[in-house]
Amino acid sequence: MECLGVSSLQNLQALSALLSTQDGEVDDDEEESKNVTACAQLGPGHIGPPPKNDKEVATAYVRKNGKDIWSEEEVAEGSQYDDVADQRPQPEYEIILKQSVRTEDLFLGLSGKDPSSMCCEAMLVKIKLPDTKATEVVLDVKEKFLDLRTPKHKLGLHLPHPIHSHEGKAQFFSERGELEVTLLLKRSMDLINML
Repeated sequence: MECLGVSSLQNLQALSALLSTQDGEVDDDEEESKNVTACAQLGPGHIGPPPKNDKEVATAYVRKNGKDIWSEEEVAEGSQYDDVADQRPQPEYEIILKQSVRTEDLFLGLSGKDPSSMCCEAMLVKIKLPDTKATEVVLDVKEKFLDLRTPKHKLGLHLPHPIHSHEGKAQFFSERGELEVTLLLKRSMDLINML
């Protein structure tokens, strides 16, 4: 065991001598004390590049008005509809992604479509609204948020994909007490994915 300890001590001293930036010969005891004090001065903050001056630090947010706390980009879409005091229950809902599949897609695979969400063109949101009339439903659809209000229910739904807010349709089925909202998905890579 002692041989191992001496060996590792010698290895550490040899490594210290290799990493030392000072030239010249120094007594072993002095060299150890200098290495210990140099190591004691270093901490986790010394890892990586040195920090920039406060004046050089660029921030992503530049306030337009000195009294603003945050910008409009920092606020999640639909947060203006959040009302903690409103005690109306949230209705049951289901989100279904849809795609147009033709015979050549199904049997021949000519279009390159697959069952993944990347090939879907629309989103169907089914909302159960029992004991509700179609005239009582107030629906507001944004690019990433769906807001539904009735006298008995309230739903603020953050959508999983961005949609074209002006190109959807809604249909109310009074016999089932269900509202179906079909929304067209907005994807930046449509031209590449649908070839």
